[in-house]
Amino acid sequence: MLPNTLNTTKTTTLHRLSRWLLVVLISACQPASENTRPVGLEIWAHAGQQAERTVLEAQIARFNGQHDDIRVSLTFLPEGAYNGQVQAAALAGELPDILEFDGPYLYNYAWAGKLRSLDELLPHELLADLLPSVTAQGRYRGKLYAVGTFDSGLGLYAHRGALADVGIRLPETPQQAWTIEEFDALLEALARKDPDGAVLDLKLNYSGEWFSYGFAPIVQSAGGDLIDRRNYQTAQGVLNGAASVRALQRVQNWFNNGYVDANLDDAAFVTERVALSWVGHWEYSRYHAALGEELMLVPLPDFGNGTRTGQGSWNWGISKRCANPRAAAKFLAFLLEPEEVLAMSGANGAVPATYRAIARSPRFATGGPLHLYVQQLTEGVAVPRPRTPAYPIISSAFAQAIDDIRHGTVVQNALDRAVTIIDQDLSDNYGYPVFATEGGWP
Repeated sequence: MLPNTLNTTKTTTLHRLSRWLLVVLISACQPASENTRPVGLEIWAHAGQQAERTVLEAQIARFNGQHDDIRVSLTFLPEGAYNGQVQAAALAGELPDILEFDGPYLYNYAWAGKLRSLDELLPHELLADLLPSVTAQGRYRGKLYAVGTFDSGLGLYAHRGALADVGIRLPETPQQAWTIEEFDALLEALARKDPDGAVLDLKLNYSGEWFSYGFAPIVQSAGGDLIDRRNYQTAQGVLNGAASVRALQRVQNWFNNGYVDANLDDAAFVTERVALSWVGHWEYSRYHAALGEELMLVPLPDFGNGTRTGQGSWNWGISKRCANPRAAAKFLAFLLEPEEVLAMSGANGAVPATYRAIARSPRFATGGPLHLYVQQLTEGVAVPRPRTPAYPIISSAFAQAIDDIRHGTVVQNALDRAVTIIDQDLSDNYGYPVFATEGGWP
């Protein structure tokens, strides 16, 4: 009986082995989400407006609900300290998989090899749908490192009735912008009808990046710039050149003549203390609520080389330490779907980043009250902030120059000091040579 027992045992063992192999094969053929843990993606974002935070949280919940194989987790960092915390994490090699950063700050991270290029990660049809200003802001040395779901723009909000009272023509497109001579005459005419003579809000209650974002278009419209963009190695003769000096002397005259409201309460325009407010898209909802059909938007004045506007805003990038860049790219592509773009634009009032979303936006589509911002971003009026790792120093130096000029410093002296600071930083960093590569530091 022993041989039969052995045969029975062998047969049973073979059957068990066969069943085990079959289970293994079936499991291997199942979708990854059924037999592996989801890919985890850590995201950092700035804690901006509550409405923006709410939308982003809802977007992540929707994305997670649609993807069993990817799990996104979100951390908000305080906006005021955001860039400093990201810089510290970059130095320590502790960046998250996906992070948000204010547009011009990405160049330092890209230069240092901390970000992945997005060119081969995002679908080509999606990249083609982005506004040219969005891709311009996100590129560094020919590669795309960041994409935003919205863009920004500057303009002059005006009281329609006040302009009608002085008989000024009303520009409707960037090409029809007031000349600087017309604008100076407008300020003088409005001041004659104003009790205290202050008729222009320049958002002096703002701080930080506003002074570069808001006033760099002045020198750019005049033919100057914050740095020589041919090689990004000096600001000499560009920021402190004759064109920049003349343009900012005009601005200083606005202060000297008393045309500019201090706006300490941020209510100069909505309470009709002034007829003009030099600001961006983000004020539209508040201003429209206060003025209704009396509110109108016109381009900034032309200082000699066409009107110019700032652009760029918060962007998304994928860090080099991200182990699953394809999964991260899926999340960025999700944020750029028209419905998601419009959700964020509805929360912050910013310009939708894609043509498909703009076409569905009552505010920004052709004929909408804010279509001027789209024209500026698509017709070569918008100027990206300098695409160089030196930008934080450039911004700080120019902001200080604007503050000095508004308080009476001789314009040439203020700009010469800014150039010295910028060029010293470039020298200290050997012109920011391109050591970083796609593989990181050599």
